[in-house]
Amino acid sequence: MRQTWVLWGNVIIAGTFALFFGVLAIMLLARRRARRGHPAPLRTALADVGIVVGTAPWIWMILTPATGQEGVSLVPFKDLAWIASAPWETVFVQVGGNLLVFAALGALLPVRTARMASAARVAAVAAGASALVEVLQYALRLGRFSSVDDVLINTLGAAAAALVTRRWWASHISVGPNSR
Repeated sequence: MRQTWVLWGNVIIAGTFALFFGVLAIMLLARRRARRGHPAPLRTALADVGIVVGTAPWIWMILTPATGQEGVSLVPFKDLAWIASAPWETVFVQVGGNLLVFAALGALLPVRTARMASAARVAAVAAGASALVEVLQYALRLGRFSSVDDVLINTLGAAAAALVTRRWWASHISVGPNSR
């Protein structure tokens, strides 16, 4: 855990400060959308800003150059099997972190739009975004290991987060003139 703070403390601090600016952005965006007659200005502003503020720090961490082993693993569950035999701290950071990478996206995308009000659609978007990040890690030679297992865990985290917010999905909420 201490090593995590040493490596990523700056991201954690920046992410914490981003929360203040996120709240400000939500208020301004909701006000602007309300003036333009948007049917759900606060909900969509919260979802839009929440996706960015909740995902950007993770992407920053993932795309930060490191001095680790580079490579690619395309065999599903191979890296997970290795991680399972690692110390619990490594398991916690690797699996827990990968579950959270696209959790904000997964939780808020179906809240944002009825078109994405499906765990399968959220999973597809998260899988695509995760695969892109893994390709970037490899292509940019960041000193990181690109793994299909990371894509699987990132996707699982997004889909699980989507199911947690199912009650608030856009398809379940009336967006008529009285719902502003």
